[in-house]
Amino acid sequence: METTNDLRVMTENKMHIEHPALSLRNLSVAYTKDKPAVKGVTADIKRHSITAIMGPSGCGKSTLLRAINRMHDLYPEIVMQGEIRLNGEDVFNMSTTTLRRKIGMVFQRPNPFPTMSVYANVLAGYQLNGFSLKRSEKDEIVEKSLMDVGLFDEVRDSLNKKGTFLSGGQQQRLCVARALALKPEVILADEPTSALDPLSTARIEDLFTELKKNYTIVLVTHNMAQAARISDNAMFMYLGELVEYDRTKTMFTNPKDPRTEGYLTGKFG
Repeated sequence: METTNDLRVMTENKMHIEHPALSLRNLSVAYTKDKPAVKGVTADIKRHSITAIMGPSGCGKSTLLRAINRMHDLYPEIVMQGEIRLNGEDVFNMSTTTLRRKIGMVFQRPNPFPTMSVYANVLAGYQLNGFSLKRSEKDEIVEKSLMDVGLFDEVRDSLNKKGTFLSGGQQQRLCVARALALKPEVILADEPTSALDPLSTARIEDLFTELKKNYTIVLVTHNMAQAARISDNAMFMYLGELVEYDRTKTMFTNPKDPRTEGYLTGKFG
């Protein structure tokens, strides 16, 4: 016989499965009044999944990604309209400091802070936001974050060296560790392997596949093969519009829109 506690746990588990990590409703971003770069995007991003955003250059992929953690707030001339919710909470009601702790970002090129050590790079988010930590807390965060990206054993004897001494692939994993250090709920990745060699790319792809067990990952990629390999769901954008959004396997084998089929078969893009 089910107890009240059993029912509560079942309900919580059901909510956890059904409720998206991110909800976008009629989201538009414009750099100028007459030229929106993203037009009325509505989508739910499933938690503990990798969602790939694909499309030709200039279609609004990166613009959409950067809207999610309000990076466009840095530029007052950019206008955003619509709704973004993180686990049901309106991101426009959060401080940007809180939001960017909950939604981490990894950029196209590895960008460890050049004057900082590996150790300091991992903790940079805490330093930049004025958080005070005990040395033991710092040590624990650095070790766990580097372990999570499979880098700790490679750098454990070089934590005080500049992060720029690492290879490109190691630097990108350091940047992922820097994002993880703040314990985010979502990781945004803007073409994170485009500057890496094939072996380093494979390491990052394997890393993201492992990380989705604990995080929700949204990935912008020009690499259709990469999207097919590691994403659970895929968005196809064209001229600022979300043309199609489906499970990746379904989209690649049976696209519903002729524009999606044209892109996937190399007719344009």
